[in-house]
Amino acid sequence: MTKRNKTDFEKWKRWRTTLVILAFICGGLVLEGRILYLQLNQRDFLSAQGDDRSLRTVQISAHRGTITDRHGEPLAVSTPVDSIWANPEDLASALHRVSELAEVLEVDEDWLVRRVTSNLDREFVYLRRHLPPDHAARVLQLGVPGVATFREYRRYYPAGEVVGHLLGFTNIDDVGQEGLEFEFDYWLKGEHGAKRVLRDRLGRIVEDVELVEPARPGRTLRASLDLGLQYLAYRELKQAVADNDAISGSVVILDPATGEVLAMVNQPSYNPNNRAQYDASRYRNRAITDIFEPGSSVKPFVVAAALESGRYQPDSVIDTSPGTLWVDGREITSDNNNLGAIDLTTILARSSNVGAAKLALELDQEQLWSTLSRLGLGRVTESGFPGESAGVLQDVHFWNPVGQATLSYGYGLSVTALQLAQAYAVIAADGVRRPVSLLAVDEAEQGEQVLSRHTAETLQGMLETVVRQGTGRRAAVANFRVAGKTGTAWKSGEGAYFENRYLAVFGGFAPVSDPRLVTVVVLDEPRRTAYYGGEVAAPIFSRVVAGGLRLLSVPPDGLSEPPLTTLTQGATAEVRQ
Repeated sequence: MTKRNKTDFEKWKRWRTTLVILAFICGGLVLEGRILYLQLNQRDFLSAQGDDRSLRTVQISAHRGTITDRHGEPLAVSTPVDSIWANPEDLASALHRVSELAEVLEVDEDWLVRRVTSNLDREFVYLRRHLPPDHAARVLQLGVPGVATFREYRRYYPAGEVVGHLLGFTNIDDVGQEGLEFEFDYWLKGEHGAKRVLRDRLGRIVEDVELVEPARPGRTLRASLDLGLQYLAYRELKQAVADNDAISGSVVILDPATGEVLAMVNQPSYNPNNRAQYDASRYRNRAITDIFEPGSSVKPFVVAAALESGRYQPDSVIDTSPGTLWVDGREITSDNNNLGAIDLTTILARSSNVGAAKLALELDQEQLWSTLSRLGLGRVTESGFPGESAGVLQDVHFWNPVGQATLSYGYGLSVTALQLAQAYAVIAADGVRRPVSLLAVDEAEQGEQVLSRHTAETLQGMLETVVRQGTGRRAAVANFRVAGKTGTAWKSGEGAYFENRYLAVFGGFAPVSDPRLVTVVVLDEPRRTAYYGGEVAAPIFSRVVAGGLRLLSVPPDGLSEPPLTTLTQGATAEVRQ
């Protein structure tokens, strides 16, 4: 290279270096200017964009209100749990870690992969709901991108199946689905709050920034149940259903002074803590939803109508000879012998179908129907329980002589166990009908006088005779005056009655001098040797009421020794009634 060429090359090299330096300087100035421009003119925008990538508004879960019994014992509580969720887009970048995530979550790995890859257009999917907090902590310890926890609450029922039918249950989102949980969902559910949080690149909350709206928990619901009575009734009914090989059963206990439901149990039962048992055949509350023909347990209400008419007294005589009665070509019988001329008290004590039918046929139809209706038959009890049945009491305009006669001993009308208990509560409460309440009552309603006080008091004495001398002897409780009535009914189906399937009933109250417990026992299809209400349902009543009176510390009301339990000849005349 010549000297001239060498000089030119060096000059070009220096210019090139200078140009490069100038280019870097210009670039730097442009970047600095851009930075200054963004800082001065786009600061708010950029700050918001940064916050959007790290700040989130998240929900603060509010727990559901507690349900307690009348004494404050918890029946339903909400416990904290953590649900695992993920951002599918973030988690998709770490699919090689899905196997260890699936193992800790205890889910199928293939399901988890499909769960992530089929939801890439979403920012939130649940991977597992309602894990114990310690289990959720193990999931977070894996540090898998896009996986986080969400605090929720799960319902827990300490008494399990003992109170399952009345309380009902909630779904996985803690919304009431059955029972008190459903009926009072508006009262029990809380209002969720919100807060702004700072998340790291893995989606984990690293700082609470701001409380947007505080969570408001649900309110406590005080139920009318007495948990001690509930356990007692549950234990006795479960044992009785097993001993009698019955297909189902119900027990209802009311306080006649307030209308409160003190206990309500059914068999078969279910555990509301076990979602695998959520089947309608198990969780429906039979005492409120299932109707049945009550048999002879309805006879006191027919006698009440007779007394209310003013034409009859307890010693008024009805001739039941010759032990059968023909009405429009249909024979009414089931008195196991000819009782002859008997008074109204004996009709109840010996459970005479013929006597009850003759009495009903002599009454005005409108007056008989009105009495039954005022006692609560054919109408809901106002308990508010979802799915409650009104039973069946046919309008009087459709009555005929045969129907009027058979109605007197419990056929042609249908009731629920709760309705029957309310009707007996009217007699126990001196003729006053009060709304049935599933919530604790601080001050009892005055109620409606649907029977005269005289009629109710007269019936109390007549029903006491049923227990002391008649078909209800096995319902007796030592040292207490007990009143009640037995009932046995054929079950119906396919347009006819099954002559080998029965329903056994007993309804009554104690102590007679100051009734505290009105109790109805229903046993569906007892399949052992005994099936009459006096033999099957009455002993359950006796054990439940005896235990209940002890629990409530009710003093005896005049009996110095237990009544006789040996039945005299003909005392079990209640057959197929």
